[in-house]
Amino acid sequence: MLWAALRFPDLSLQLRLRGAASCGPTIVQEAGLRPRVLSCNETAAKAGIEPGMPVSAAYALAPRLNLCTVNPAKEAKALAGIASWAMQFTPAVSLAASNEVLVEISGCLRLFGGLRPLSGRIRAGLAELGYRAIVASAPTPGAALLFARAGIATSIDDRHELRRALAPLRLALLDQPARTLTALAGIGVHTIRDWLSLPRDGLARRFGQGFLDEIDRAFGALPDPRPPFTAPSRYSASLELPAPVQETEPLLFAAKRLILELAGHLAMRQAGVTRLRLDLGHAHHAATPVLLGLSAPSRDAGHLVTLLREKLAAVELPEAVETLCLVARETRPLGSQDQALFADGRPSREERWRIIEHLRARLGTEAVHGLDMFPDHRPELAFRKSLPGQAGDAPCDLYRPLWLLPRPLQMRADKSLPPRKRGGLLPKTDTPLTLLDGPERIETGWWDDFDVKRDYFVARDGTGAKIWVFRERAGRNDWFLHGIFG
Repeated sequence: MLWAALRFPDLSLQLRLRGAASCGPTIVQEAGLRPRVLSCNETAAKAGIEPGMPVSAAYALAPRLNLCTVNPAKEAKALAGIASWAMQFTPAVSLAASNEVLVEISGCLRLFGGLRPLSGRIRAGLAELGYRAIVASAPTPGAALLFARAGIATSIDDRHELRRALAPLRLALLDQPARTLTALAGIGVHTIRDWLSLPRDGLARRFGQGFLDEIDRAFGALPDPRPPFTAPSRYSASLELPAPVQETEPLLFAAKRLILELAGHLAMRQAGVTRLRLDLGHAHHAATPVLLGLSAPSRDAGHLVTLLREKLAAVELPEAVETLCLVARETRPLGSQDQALFADGRPSREERWRIIEHLRARLGTEAVHGLDMFPDHRPELAFRKSLPGQAGDAPCDLYRPLWLLPRPLQMRADKSLPPRKRGGLLPKTDTPLTLLDGPERIETGWWDDFDVKRDYFVARDGTGAKIWVFRERAGRNDWFLHGIFG
């Protein structure tokens, strides 16, 4: 077996910084009355701030300091999100310490092209999510954790090499009580190599069998079962912005990282999202919801980001945004799709759906819809609006145009358009029309006060455009333009 350990140093700081591309001096402080600096970003370090320094001294060096307090609950939720994202590579994922995730990768190496490509893919994916991780792999989970804790991003798949690589590591990396490590340091034992030179019986009597078992598990001499991580059935994640944001455009950067995490969660569940909600949190105002509805389930992060960009462009913020919360409100199984052996140049079904969803996100849900046939002879009532992709397949033998005018346009006595109606997409001609086909007689509607008695003709104007006209049977000289053929 082969395990990869993902260790996230300064996780609270990373959670604070991942909501923006750049940020001013930022520190994480410990809880208490006189807190000290636990970690800081590069900007704060350049200002002279160091871990262990009193927060008051840090403020003296950087008056515009961004401050956050270490929050174990937020760190645990973030690790759960990372573990859920990592399950797209393998179902065997386990949470280790407060900032570590274990991933069993031996079963998926061939799928991703080997150890190096898989490790690189994990690192690149975590960077896109806004996390900085130390990724180390080894034949045992204990050894992988030790390498990651030591800051060694190594990849070892040989058990014989494992013993030599572990020897120089410090015993302080083990999950042992501080008094045990202090006692070992008192007798000159600081590394695993030093420990290996001592008799096992004496170590067991003095420090307990648990100390020996932990090192044996790291070497693979003892089994090391790990509790599996169970991903939540519904995705929900939040992100705190480093500073309040007044415009919607910068919010897309932070929202993209949540969407990438959602895409990994959906890949693990073999599902796609159809309804998505992004809540923009404010300090003194109710959250602004941004709803995203998809006609077909999708987990393509790029597509979701494109749709969200269109939605955010139309949002008016009542005040600055401080937090983001992304919730997958509805997901559906996403099956595999057959690919054509020879490309014919036509867009695929998925590409067509993307165009529809992009238009609906930009123009509004009601502006883009399908048309379904309705059993009525009157052209104005012969169709109904429907959701895209849900229209029926009712046959229609009538030769009618796809574009009907909202209201029939009355024509002049010589069957030409009146000058005041020129322009736009309507025919631009003053010459009489040439009738090509007809009449199609429609005489119905006496029961609902919309009685029509018309004779329809297919005609062509002087520019060659094919149009659909009718005349009222009650007044045979009253001609109207009702539709235009493509």
